[in-house]
Amino acid sequence: MNSAPKVSVIIPHYSDLERLDICLDALRHQSLSSDFEIIVADNGSPEGPDAVRAVICERARLVVVSEKGAGPARNGGVGVSTAPILAFTDSDCVPEPGWLEAGLKALERCDFVGGRVCVLVEDLQRMTGSEAFERVFAFDFKSYITRKGFTGAGNLFCRREMFDHVGGFGVGVSEDIEWSHRARSMGYRLAYAPQAVVGHPARHNWSALWAKWRRVNLETYGLYRERQFGKLLWLLRSLALPLSAVVHTPRILLSDQLTSFEQRGRAVGTLFKLRSWRAWHAISLLARTRS
Repeated sequence: MNSAPKVSVIIPHYSDLERLDICLDALRHQSLSSDFEIIVADNGSPEGPDAVRAVICERARLVVVSEKGAGPARNGGVGVSTAPILAFTDSDCVPEPGWLEAGLKALERCDFVGGRVCVLVEDLQRMTGSEAFERVFAFDFKSYITRKGFTGAGNLFCRREMFDHVGGFGVGVSEDIEWSHRARSMGYRLAYAPQAVVGHPARHNWSALWAKWRRVNLETYGLYRERQFGKLLWLLRSLALPLSAVVHTPRILLSDQLTSFEQRGRAVGTLFKLRSWRAWHAISLLARTRS
């Protein structure tokens, strides 16, 4: 690694050594050459730091962050990094060779950048309902950035001076949404970089998909509770979720990410099941708070 790197790549990690190894291997093949450092911020993996070091070898620096959560882990990684530009990805992501170079180029025209995320599946011809659903709906960073004003922290670039000014990622909320909104409220400009690409594996089954959306519901509700009339807005949003499945069905039927009627049928079934469960869970969170 260069003694004065241009970019610090921050990777939060928890108990996913196989995926971490794949991520680090992908970073070795970046077109930016060796002008960057990699920080793995381990969040107290049960395998222990020695096991994480054994996977990392000489490819990255390790920092152990005891405070639980991806946000604190990222903050801990930033705390030991040295470069003027920060690039964030996740341990289960696979950056494409031009990822860093494209992210830096996009950063020349704005203050912080989100890239594109491709959904990866093991077998394109034999997708489960969860995989087919995620191929259509998951990680739509273009929509997040251009329509909703935030970027996910699995593919994020910013300058260190901006990060220091905005402050670190939060805890107990959707930390990348909250951080992006905080940055934009301070006048920082967000842009989409479609050439800065990372891959992310689809959730293979309902259990994994359920776990993701349970966490997202909890974190998003935390954000709504801080807003004026937040609980009312949350209720209206929750009631609209089942109807949104009807509205979004054509997106599945017309998607070029699926190749058969069987895949589309599985994706539609997962869409209705998930949106109905999310509505029930969201309303139960509201009722639990009121009681």
